[in-house]
Amino acid sequence: MTTREATTRWTGDLNSGSGTVSLDSSGLGEFQVSFPRRTGDPEGQTSPEELLAAALSSCMAMNLSGTLQREGLTAESIDVSAEATFSVGADGASISGIELIVRAALPGVDADRFAELAQTAKDTCPVGKALAGTKITLDAALA
Repeated sequence: MTTREATTRWTGDLNSGSGTVSLDSSGLGEFQVSFPRRTGDPEGQTSPEELLAAALSSCMAMNLSGTLQREGLTAESIDVSAEATFSVGADGASISGIELIVRAALPGVDADRFAELAQTAKDTCPVGKALAGTKITLDAALA
């Protein structure tokens, strides 16, 4: 079993406060976060939604590669982007959805078969499973 760790330190109230999130396990950095940047122009700051999008897109790329490998296939390239939407409504704040956009160069595989394989990868993606309470859509096509 493998575990990874990140830490956030926050000071102040929600609207005027700010924080830093550190990627502790990798030591890759410390990033600024604030609520105004979360709901508006990021101005060089990250957000929980961007970090979720990064986690889901990287997991999906790895999982699709593994799904293809189990079928005896190897893509020349796989590009995955994820767009996480943060909404504030009458019932509070939520991550209302994440759209996965997958493009792959996979010679010898037709579009329908690729769509099936991408759907399998989405359905079995560990990060996607962890986000089961969030609607995740998939747009998969050959490059």
